[in-house]
Amino acid sequence: MSSISTATSSSMTLRPPATVMQLERMGCAHQSRLSFMRVLLRRMQQEQWRFERPVWDIDANGIGRAVFTAIGPDRSYSLVAFAHDLPDHMRSDRVIATAWDATFTLFDGIPSEADLDRLQNNVPKQEAGRISDSELSLSRANRSVRLWNYVVDKLAAGQQPEPEWIDSVGYLMRTTAVYGSGKFGAADRAKILDRNWMAGPFRLEMLAVFLIREFTLQLVEHMAKAKGGDNAVAIDPTLRRRFGVGNSTGLGMAPFLINHPMLLNHWITARETALARIRDIHHIDAKDFAAFKQFLAASVVNAKLWHSEHAVQQKKLASLRQDLQLLSDYVGQFDTAPESFWDQLYQWSEQSLSLEGQEQLVSLMMEPYGALIDDLADTMAADEQSAFAINGSMTVEELLTSIDQQYAWAFELNNQAPKERSKFWYISQEKLEPRLGNRFEEPGEEYELPFGFGLDMVAMADALRQWPADTKLAEVLLKHPEYRHLVRRAQLVDNHPYAEIHDNLLADHMLPIDILRCKLAFFGATRFDPRSDRWVRICMYQGAPSPFQLAESYDDAWSYPMTHVKPETLHVV
Repeated sequence: MSSISTATSSSMTLRPPATVMQLERMGCAHQSRLSFMRVLLRRMQQEQWRFERPVWDIDANGIGRAVFTAIGPDRSYSLVAFAHDLPDHMRSDRVIATAWDATFTLFDGIPSEADLDRLQNNVPKQEAGRISDSELSLSRANRSVRLWNYVVDKLAAGQQPEPEWIDSVGYLMRTTAVYGSGKFGAADRAKILDRNWMAGPFRLEMLAVFLIREFTLQLVEHMAKAKGGDNAVAIDPTLRRRFGVGNSTGLGMAPFLINHPMLLNHWITARETALARIRDIHHIDAKDFAAFKQFLAASVVNAKLWHSEHAVQQKKLASLRQDLQLLSDYVGQFDTAPESFWDQLYQWSEQSLSLEGQEQLVSLMMEPYGALIDDLADTMAADEQSAFAINGSMTVEELLTSIDQQYAWAFELNNQAPKERSKFWYISQEKLEPRLGNRFEEPGEEYELPFGFGLDMVAMADALRQWPADTKLAEVLLKHPEYRHLVRRAQLVDNHPYAEIHDNLLADHMLPIDILRCKLAFFGATRFDPRSDRWVRICMYQGAPSPFQLAESYDDAWSYPMTHVKPETLHVV
């Protein structure tokens, strides 16, 4: 869209970690051009991927199996889907569920009949079954019953569902887990790292969800046909894109960003570099400015469609809607953008908008500039093994200098205050999933995960100050191996400034949903709807084209309502 040529650097300083790595701001992140779903679809469109449905063996009761195959330049990948007739009383989004409306695996290649039979004996059982390294992911989903039944009834009667009904939910099914990277027997990530297109983070999982979306749409049409016979109709193409895939995500996802600091650094660095490149533009092309205004108008529509029953999110949404009005009024003063307007606009936002509005603006500013920033998507993977070794030749003085600089925020915490250590993270025995306990009210502290990095770094620094400044860390760690994980992390953060969350993850006021939202925004999720401070529902791929349309035409603006919602059709406040 932009006439700007690709840049590799910027004279603009990136926003400092002290600004962007606080949980309050991370919990206001929005999808952008660099989000993984959009990066994946752009690449598949550019490489002219093809899609087929070689198997559809599902009966009139909605029970059976199907296969959707994605055919790339070098390899094929197949979503193997199993549809079930689940009684209403067994339907649950909780991780302790044992049955689902649909279960899935992403198969490496094209499965044989023997593969399908093997998978049918295991995939529906999820954790209770076992898959092999021929499978790349394992997932499950439940229907959004109210919308599902409504759409089936409408299509069966030869009618189209009303847009308002679709928009009120946004999806026919929501996944409750998409497991990969070796879990439950699936292929380890190391197996596929040499495949060029998979080098980016979560490419496999995003492909699986993209195909799950198509499966749900074809299944609802199949059920309508079974009910209505010749009277039934397919979903109109103009309505089809309004359906996404829901997702229900809890604490199980939160520790990922804590456990993968280098990866987090690369994601944030890419986004901040993109923002810096755009703020560094002096002359703004009229077409780019007009495109920005169009995306801004679409974000106003999105904010109207976005609802939540959670008090924290309701407050954020109120701020966002007010911010977008302020932003629209401010930008509306200009027919053409003044020199260096993007930098001026961002600085204005820091003084005038909430964190929700500021982070929405960051995403909006990226939209006209694909040619300038899309290359950054290739920098978001990380070789985490390269940072695993500890530099034992570093001196105590050198490490303390680094900790004093990189963990300055942690020294402002009150180490002795009970509220700063009231929570502890652990892994549940039943589901092998992360959980969060109250240190002063619940048992299990002895199983605590070492996530209190800020407090622990301060404590280690205080202990190290008792050693001679020129002592090598190798000597310290021989006597105190309990510091190894902290020394390794401090050395990593010294070279990766966005690797650490600048907040106490054990504090009583810490909200895990802020961590979840940051990660899910990088996925490309929308419609964040927390159901507590520990789990959230989202929507994925709403507005995206069908896999079978991808090669024909592609508009990367699909994640904004302007591609599938007309403002005049809105009936929301």
